[in-house]
Amino acid sequence: MALDVIGAGMGRTGTYTLNLALEAIGFEPCHHMADVMASPEQKALWRAAGQGQLPNWDEAYADYRAAVDWPTAHFWREVSDHFQGAKVILTVRDPEAWYKSMMQTLRLTWDPATNDPRSFGIAVVCNAVFGGRFDDRDHAISVYEAHNAAVEAALPPERLLVYNVSEGWGPLCDFLGVAPPSDPFPRSNSTDEFRARIGR
Repeated sequence: MALDVIGAGMGRTGTYTLNLALEAIGFEPCHHMADVMASPEQKALWRAAGQGQLPNWDEAYADYRAAVDWPTAHFWREVSDHFQGAKVILTVRDPEAWYKSMMQTLRLTWDPATNDPRSFGIAVVCNAVFGGRFDDRDHAISVYEAHNAAVEAALPPERLLVYNVSEGWGPLCDFLGVAPPSDPFPRSNSTDEFRARIGR
């Protein structure tokens, strides 16, 4: 099985909602950071990837039709180059709202005192992506905006959808060439839901 959809959007841009939406319209299963957190094997695979030991992409995504959120968003360039038939979705949101959400959620999981400092979240997202300076609002937002700009610059418009999940089924289904379902568009993983899930 090859990936049909690659999510290039950073965490807290609606990636969990997109995960649910993609599975609802047939692109299942969809890989998400939640899959990594639930699997010792995946933790090991992506920890190694974060240390430069890139996996065989066919094997890493062997059981998936789509992949969103980290770690895929970090490797969007390599993964989209490998799966050249896949379409890419860049989830976006207002930078200030994104930063606030990150501070209230994922930032809580980046404490080296209580988490493995070699973990993907700390070693790659916190330290490599944000240079260990996520608490510097202006720096973090500049990294976020530079990431989005790089994705938009690298991919042709026919392959890339820049998407805010508040837009619902329409743009997503049009881009993927599927009929919108009759079910309501999913809304999930609010700040409160995220914090309840990680117990903080």
